[in-house]
Order: sequence, then structure tokens, then C-alpha cells
Amino acid sequence: MAAAGASRPNQRIRTRKDLLDAASRLMKHGHSPTLEEVAAEAMVSRATAYRYFPNVDALLVEAPLDNVMPDPHDLFLDASSDDPIGRLERVESALHDMIAANEPALRTMLAHSLQRKPNGQERGDFPARQNRRTALIEAALAPAHDQLDPAVVPRLTKALALIIGTESMVVLKDVLQLNEAEASDVRRWAIGALVDAAKTSGDDH
Repeated sequence: MAAAGASRPNQRIRTRKDLLDAASRLMKHGHSPTLEEVAAEAMVSRATAYRYFPNVDALLVEAPLDNVMPDPHDLFLDASSDDPIGRLERVESALHDMIAANEPALRTMLAHSLQRKPNGQERGDFPARQNRRTALIEAALAPAHDQLDPAVVPRLTKALALIIGTESMVVLKDVLQLNEAEASDVRRWAIGALVDAAKTSGDDH
């Protein structure tokens, strides 16, 4: 039963991804599909599609963004260092470039996700966002697992997700009014501080 329960969130993430992929395929033909058409292309019901996306606009804004995210394998294809800070800075740089090139769409996607009621009350526990940054962070940390306590790595991964991505951009740019150089400096300082803290935590065990 535990294994079946654990598989449900993964299945929901895959279904959401299938809907995004289906929308991308339809949009490549120059067509602005309806949510019903996307559901048919993804081979799910109309009701299922509406559980993941409140309207077709939310889906069509996010679908192109799904294809511009850096690929974890490609990002580290030529990387020779196993230094976690350097590899995480590569993730930070790649995501910064992607966000800068797609900022209006990313802000719109974030606005759509914020329309969901607290604690997922509106649509049960269906994911409001596709988790794309974790795969990049995990790829960055993979060669450094011997430098870190395995018990600390999941927490470090989650902490890094707080400072890398669209939400970080909004806080640094809108709330703190930092320019690009200042924002990048803060993110990279935080990356180094978190990795150092993880190493210290491992030494304490």
C-alpha cells in the first residue's frame, strides 16, 4: 500500500507533463488548441485536464516553457569538475539565461499557479507546477555525494530550490530591487553558504 501511495504523486506529475507535451505538439502546427483538444492528444479525459489546469491559457503559457528548460544531461556534458559549488553555479547561470529570455511568460505562469487556493483545496493534491529545477540540482550534486552526508543531500536539494528559479528572480528583482549583477552575487553566495553548511552538517555526524 505504501508503494502504491508513493506512486500516485509521480503519476500525477507524469500526467501533467503529458498534457504539456501534447499542447506543445499541437502548437508546433501553428494551432492554438482548446483544453479539450489537448486532453484528447494526451489521451486523458477533459475532466482530468481541468484538474491540472484551470483554463487553456494557463496550459498554453506553460507548454513552451517546458521545452526551454536546460536539460540536466546536456548542461553537464562537458563538465569535468565534481565541485558542487561550481556545478550549481552552472545551473544558476543556465536558469538565469532562460528566465531572462522568457520572463513575461514565466511571470504569467507564476500568476496562474498563485491563483490556486492554499493547501491545494481547489483541486485536491494535483500539482500546480511542474518541478523542473530539482533534476538540475540533483545532477549538479550527483558527483559530490561522497563529499556530503547522504542524509543531508535531500534537505540541501530543497534549500537550493528556494534560491534558484523564477520565485528567486521575483524576490531579488521586485522586492529587493537588485540589479542583475547584485542578484547573481546573492544567489551564488547563498549556493556556497548552503553547500558549506551541508558539509559541516555531515562532519557533525
